[in-house]
Amino acid sequence: MFPEDKVIEIFCMADDFCKFFDAMMEKHTLKETKRRKYHRDGTLSKAEVMVIMILFHNSGYRCLKHFYLEHVSGHLRHLFPHLVSYNRFVELEKEVAIPLALFIKKVLLGKCTGISFVDSTPLKDCRNQRIHIHKTFKGIAQRGKCSMGWFFGFKLHLICNEKGELLNFMITPGDVDDRKPLEHKAFVEFLYGKLVWDKGYIGKGLFQRLFVDGIQLITKLKSKMKGAIMRISDRVLTRKRAIIETINDELKNIAQVEHSRHRSFENFIVNMLGALAAYCFFPKKPCIAAKEHWTTN
Repeated sequence: MFPEDKVIEIFCMADDFCKFFDAMMEKHTLKETKRRKYHRDGTLSKAEVMVIMILFHNSGYRCLKHFYLEHVSGHLRHLFPHLVSYNRFVELEKEVAIPLALFIKKVLLGKCTGISFVDSTPLKDCRNQRIHIHKTFKGIAQRGKCSMGWFFGFKLHLICNEKGELLNFMITPGDVDDRKPLEHKAFVEFLYGKLVWDKGYIGKGLFQRLFVDGIQLITKLKSKMKGAIMRISDRVLTRKRAIIETINDELKNIAQVEHSRHRSFENFIVNMLGALAAYCFFPKKPCIAAKEHWTTN
């Protein structure tokens, strides 16, 4: 759980961003014609909703309702004096999906250092036995296959540096090939140097396309790739892929990016974004030790 001074720091960052976001939206969106308002403005600001979601994913609670009613309403009311009912809070979650995504992209992500790691992890929406009766993500989620077998849901694609900082992320249906996000320029445009991946990403066309943009793909060699040569420093880097696998593990087991209790796609997105934002604020992240780093230069 974050200390109180850290909660205040997170709120100040979120509030400053939301003020800038609202100003830009006011400037660049069309004005609505005057009409009768059927709903009054909420007493809980966007920044407060974002902070509560980030705190939940760092709290260790498994249920948002219990966290909101027991911890926020019981112990953090002095920080959030205008709390609303839990049902109203669930409705307000949908309104922060876009600002929370931009807050992560523009404020919380790290910077490329020349050594990056890429991987994907499945986000299961339900057990395989319940696929045919699952309705929440019907037409959106898809069946996919990972090293643990078949699943129904989405894939979370992540890029991180050797410090354990997230550099970018993308969510896709479960049946999308792991190499597809790397074909989108917006996903890799900030990268340079070496990008380490697993054997599932091997593809000659993708290698050549990224090499032109200054990105060298590094992966373990398959048994059938006889005659291929790899530098010792690159071979050492492939052994450090555990860093991004550890990030995926922390996102699932600490930040709870994955669960099967979603009742709408919008709240699924906010839950995922809240977990990513919470990870960005973790005081300790998996990283490559400084004495090991020299071998990759």
